[in-house]
Amino acid sequence: MIIMAGVWPGSEQNRADLTEKEVLRVHEKSLTIDTHCDTPMNMLKRNFDVGRRNNTGKVDLPRMKEGGLDAMFFAIFISQQARTETNTRAAYDLAHEMIDTTVAAIGRYGDLAGIARNAEDALIMEKSGRRAIYLGLENGFPLGKELSRVEEFYRKGIRYITLCHSYHNDICDSSSDRAKPEHNGLSHFGRLVIMEMNRLGMIIDVSHISDKSFFDVISISLAPVIASHSSVRALARHQRNMSDDMIRALARNGGVIQICLLDEYIRDPDVNNERYRLEREMREKYDAVKDTLSEAGLAAFRKEWTEMREKYPKDLPSVADYVDHIDHVVSLVGINHVGIGSDFDGGGGLAGCNDVSEFPNITRELLKRGYSENDIAKIWGGNFFRVFRKVESIAAKISSKV
Repeated sequence: MIIMAGVWPGSEQNRADLTEKEVLRVHEKSLTIDTHCDTPMNMLKRNFDVGRRNNTGKVDLPRMKEGGLDAMFFAIFISQQARTETNTRAAYDLAHEMIDTTVAAIGRYGDLAGIARNAEDALIMEKSGRRAIYLGLENGFPLGKELSRVEEFYRKGIRYITLCHSYHNDICDSSSDRAKPEHNGLSHFGRLVIMEMNRLGMIIDVSHISDKSFFDVISISLAPVIASHSSVRALARHQRNMSDDMIRALARNGGVIQICLLDEYIRDPDVNNERYRLEREMREKYDAVKDTLSEAGLAAFRKEWTEMREKYPKDLPSVADYVDHIDHVVSLVGINHVGIGSDFDGGGGLAGCNDVSEFPNITRELLKRGYSENDIAKIWGGNFFRVFRKVESIAAKISSKV
């Protein structure tokens, strides 16, 4: 266990004297990054303007400024149906459309933000008062079995790939697919993808992948990896979360787990709750028909899902519950392997931190527990950018040997 500032991590300190000014001073001193939001989906909607404060969604440039967030990964999320040639091509085309739409939207507000492509861009933009927007691809499904698409997406600005999402794909097995494992971890193609990402300097994101897939990645990757939006399984028994053994392996790899703000990953749900029962039933119904579902059918399912969630609102975990996960990682492997990955606009949100403007509340809770300013700077970005720079340097070494 690591001792910080003379206290045990997570111990409650009598910080009733914490002022708003002190919290904001510490928060603004850090180079802050959130490594996962699904805001590009909103950018496909006509009534959403990323450069203005919106009444819908959880992320836009004004609220990033209000929340003191310097940089963010906008995830190009691609859902998955049957892995046919037609569906793979449609996913590939949609990924390009979402990238182009996001780049164009940010480009309209060049005085407020810019598309970032390397680790140093965030600091450069922060010094000029602009937000750094990085792009990640959530789900390797659009790659199909075409290895050349990894470099193609890299050249389009993608700087990490979440290898899979809720279902197995041609790269690896998912943690959430109810079907039996397809590859028993990484496929042969998936191993080639890992090597290609190392060569390019693209960050490998292990969120969503199965435990076996994770350990395969760790055994192959020459560079440290991230979990862009995962939490601690010891505190919330969700298969999407990381076990202590996985967190230890991630630390040995030099990587970082970016703790997710999605409620089910922070606190175990009440299994007797009506909302939980309906969610389970609807997921089972969707799994049974997803491969044959039309666009109209998918839209109808999403509408039913949204209406159910509105009818049965959640009792959200608190910021204190969230920081418990940070405490756990720090106690397990030290301060250098944990960060923030909200999953805003993809389900993330807590009581007290329900959109990007409320991020200083996490800093307040960290200060309350006795974390030092240096530790907080590591959590909010220092750890992630260390990984990013290492990924870039390893790619440079690989290129120099070719």
